[in-house]
Amino acid sequence: MAARSARIDAARGCAVFGILLVNIWGFVHGYALQRYTDLAGAMPLADQAVLFFVTAFAEQKFYPIFSFLFGAGFVLQTGRRRAPGPALDAIRAKYLRRVRWLLACGVVHGAFFWFGDILTTYALLGFWLVQFAGVRLASLWRTLWLLVALNGAILIVYAVAVVATPAPSLDDAISMAYETQRIHAVYTQGGWLAIARERLSDYATNLAAGWIIWPRIALLFMLGVIAARMGCLTRPQRMRRFWRTLAILALVVGLPLNLWAGAAAVSAAMQPFAALPLTALGPLVQELAGPLLGGGYLAAFMLARRTLAAWLVPVGRMALTNYLMQSLIAMLTLQGFALGLGKTLGALHLMLLAFAIMAAQTLFSHWWMAHHPQGPMETWWRRYTDGKPRV
Repeated sequence: MAARSARIDAARGCAVFGILLVNIWGFVHGYALQRYTDLAGAMPLADQAVLFFVTAFAEQKFYPIFSFLFGAGFVLQTGRRRAPGPALDAIRAKYLRRVRWLLACGVVHGAFFWFGDILTTYALLGFWLVQFAGVRLASLWRTLWLLVALNGAILIVYAVAVVATPAPSLDDAISMAYETQRIHAVYTQGGWLAIARERLSDYATNLAAGWIIWPRIALLFMLGVIAARMGCLTRPQRMRRFWRTLAILALVVGLPLNLWAGAAAVSAAMQPFAALPLTALGPLVQELAGPLLGGGYLAAFMLARRTLAAWLVPVGRMALTNYLMQSLIAMLTLQGFALGLGKTLGALHLMLLAFAIMAAQTLFSHWWMAHHPQGPMETWWRRYTDGKPRV
């Protein structure tokens, strides 16, 4: 197996923390991730600033990085071009054991901890990804362009639907707002059983929406596979022109569009019953501009002469452990059957809690990696993957 890259680990650590900034809302607001709970649309200025920051700089930026690096990791684990035969079959069988373990982990995580689990999706797409182990680069490029076309078609359909769908009536808007409050009350004040029912419902909704997100993640996987095969990640100094171009596009195109999306999110939160077509297009803009800015974040790691934010390396080396730990901490801190702090915490306090979790995980990751070669969940994952398959 190829030696670990500190740049990749640091970028992965950054992605794990960035994902937390977005996910933590869902532990108190459910699947809809509503940014307000007051029917009057009132929101303190500090909470507006937090909403703007999270929308403009975190949403749709970090899961693309994580997905891209998952695809790159596939190449690092399975190798490059390899002729068909027993060796390639063994590589694919080992990777299949890896995704089976990930699928089991994801189902448990989604059903009992965090309905927005991404591991289930990664594992299911991993069964598709394994067919590309050892194939020629030309075949990967053909698949990439097919995925680009598929995602483009989905994006067009989505845009047409947003524009063509009439704004909800005032009665419908009020009904949706009350439903948002009900879900918030369940997660932050309900007992374990009530929260479990709501979580399972949201988890099922999350899986049912897979037809929208799966092609996008498959595209990011394939981009990561091709980037790793071409050495963009393992030899970034030889691909500086590529990373520099991506950074410039992120700064010139991605940043302004994401700033607009952040302003649109605040506007929607402050005027929850208003019919604002341009505001409704905010999520659509983020579908393209969010990953572009995320690519700029990744480019910063690749272009830095030294490992950018080297303190993130241990966090990234045990990213799975930290991802799952975040769900456990947020659930026990915010939800009603435990401490129930989500009942009173506003947007600013949720972000501060996310930063506190990051600080604790950074300290824990440095301590753990100083005494162990892998994180605890990574160790169990590798033990299953490296074990002999049952007959």
